[in-house]
Amino acid sequence: QVQLVESGGGVVQPGGSLRLSCVASGSISSINVMGWYRQAPGKDRELVAVETRVGPRNYADSVKGRFTVSRDNDKNTVYLQMNSLKPEDTAVYYCSAVGVTIGDTFYGAPYWGKGLLVTVAS
Repeated sequence: QVQLVESGGGVVQPGGSLRLSCVASGSISSINVMGWYRQAPGKDRELVAVETRVGPRNYADSVKGRFTVSRDNDKNTVYLQMNSLKPEDTAVYYCSAVGVTIGDTFYGAPYWGKGLLVTVAS
């Protein structure tokens, strides 16, 4: 089984920075895509940023130029560096892992972390 454990959420003032981390544990051989989604109150969950195992990254337009996603494949870890935070970035942030290989078995369904609350307020 795979578990995703997130850390780094909290309260920050507008214009500030936070760094989120997520570690995937289990007998994992590889993970195709890791990244972050978020869900603000009253809204649907949306993609923030994801990175494939070989490098290409995809960002939501609303975070381009402010957020950076990165991975450490050896540690099955994904990070989200968030700069120039805005009140509208307030949300629960979820780590995601898609396309996980455990031993010789490929699992296409996504795994999710429990979520981190990020609050941007003065």
